[in-house]
Amino acid sequence: MQEQEKNAQARGRLIVFEGIDGAGKTTQIELLTRRLQAEGRRVYRTAEPTESVTGGLLRDALGGITKRTPGEMAALFVLDRIFHNTNPVNGFETILAQGVDIICDRYYYSSLAYQGCETDEAWVRDMNLNCPDIRRPDICIFLDLTPQESMERIGRGRVTVEIYENEERLTRVRNRFMSVIEDLKDTERICVVNAARSVEEIHEEIAALVAEIL
Repeated sequence: MQEQEKNAQARGRLIVFEGIDGAGKTTQIELLTRRLQAEGRRVYRTAEPTESVTGGLLRDALGGITKRTPGEMAALFVLDRIFHNTNPVNGFETILAQGVDIICDRYYYSSLAYQGCETDEAWVRDMNLNCPDIRRPDICIFLDLTPQESMERIGRGRVTVEIYENEERLTRVRNRFMSVIEDLKDTERICVVNAARSVEEIHEEIAALVAEIL
């Protein structure tokens, strides 16, 4: 029993960042990575879509290069997510078993919010939450920002925009994110963080939340 507990403690933690576009995920992921490494933990950063062939198809669609239906997008994200979990080289199971923490930029919450707004919500939910190859994270940090603030940030920092980056869509997606969080709050650790504050304030709150699962 003690050996089993020791092995369980040695596993890494899966930390997911979510939020509408422009919420500051990239900045906060970088800060958390540095902090955990300074504390002596090993960290692997990743994102969805992945660098797989399926991930490439998704990036082309998100960039408006290839037009795909919401159903196609939802299915492709599930395929990419299964690869993300099971890839024997750098999949979640492989990395976590080595005692390395994973910080992932977007996960199935994004599918439930983005594609859940545009195709059969129950189908998207079932594909993701009932798939045996898709792992539940140890914590999800949701950086909350209003669509208006998001568009202001995107306008200041982007040369190009993705297909979801307009205020009407972001409003629907944020509302859907809030519904997803409410639905899953009793079964998953999801923490909503106010992303309209200073970078330092946000980081300190995130660091405290993540410390609770390490």
